[in-house]
Amino acid sequence: MDSVYLNWFTNDKEFPFFIQYGGHNEDTPLHKHDDFTELVIVLNGNATHIVDSETYFIKKGNVFVINGSTSHAYQNPHEFKICNIMFRPDILRSAGPDLSTSNGYQALFVLEPLYRNIHSFQSGLNLSIPSLEHVSSIIADMINEYNDKHQGYQTMLNSRFMELVVYLSRQYDNQENGTDSNLMHLANAISYIEDHYLEPLTLEEIAATSNISVRHLNRIFQSYYQTTPISYLQRLRLERARMLLRQSGLPITKISYECGFNDSNYFTRKFSKAYGLSPKAFRLNQ
Repeated sequence: MDSVYLNWFTNDKEFPFFIQYGGHNEDTPLHKHDDFTELVIVLNGNATHIVDSETYFIKKGNVFVINGSTSHAYQNPHEFKICNIMFRPDILRSAGPDLSTSNGYQALFVLEPLYRNIHSFQSGLNLSIPSLEHVSSIIADMINEYNDKHQGYQTMLNSRFMELVVYLSRQYDNQENGTDSNLMHLANAISYIEDHYLEPLTLEEIAATSNISVRHLNRIFQSYYQTTPISYLQRLRLERARMLLRQSGLPITKISYECGFNDSNYFTRKFSKAYGLSPKAFRLNQ
């Protein structure tokens, strides 16, 4: 199996981003992306998509994200045209905090690629013709910007890419059919946690926002995300605490309470286990 690297397409280390139209008339070899993530929009035709050892029929309007550790290939293409957008995952960190609370974003850009590494999974996003036309317009503008490279093109491409990410996330969130209900329940739960993680939260409250039981919430979290809802919640709180320890002079006890921990000793134990240093030692190291 081949490994594909982003520097095969662009040597710009300051802007590790590439976009192109892809037309496949023949089968492509099984390959994985060694150091980048790929967003694929099927613009025309159809093909068989090989993902690890599973096969799926894909057609015009399908959208999916493939990350670096997943192998894939196309077979039996018929009038098959796609858009490939290759990027380093950290580009998504420039998104506003409101995007991380979007169910569609969590499903398409976070959970699907992650879950695809564990079990077979076909993308849940299939664009309608009007939606695909809108996406095609955004793509055309992005490809023109990328090829022309006028002053400010990197800023413009970042802006249009985030516009595309938001639009696709909304389409995923709004579609009524063809979506794995468990995945959307999980995306909804994660969105709620990320929006309220500094507040007192219970499993019952998180499950209620997704209209599922606590038992089912725990089961799908473990199945898709390889963790528990409480572990996910605590990780967000600890990351926030680490940021405050690094960037503020707040007392450690106050930080623990502001990050959702009612017991500063419990916070210290959890922080030390997660990062190998006590909060005090971590602050001194900075």
